[in-house]
Amino acid sequence: MVMPSSIDHSSEYGDLIRHPDEIGGFETQSAYIVVDDADVVLARAQNEGWTVLVSIRDEDYGGRGFTVRDHEGRLWNVGTHDPWATPASDVARAAP
Repeated sequence: MVMPSSIDHSSEYGDLIRHPDEIGGFETQSAYIVVDDADVVLARAQNEGWTVLVSIRDEDYGGRGFTVRDHEGRLWNVGTHDPWATPASDVARAAP
């Protein structure tokens, strides 16, 4: 589970963080969300009015993905590439 929080400057935690629009539109970190179908997730993000920054594409390292910015200015990288998944071909080669 990933649970981004909103900024509330009336709390100790809220005083520690800033929205990108408070620091010139830059982001100091971003999430990469692994999904089964990046095209479906992109359609939903566009329907919600998120801004597409990097168009959806097939990546050289495998998977398909894109980058969007949400209404608070946060960057979200979304794709089908799971770096922890072991390709079936690797499992077959490792078998005795």
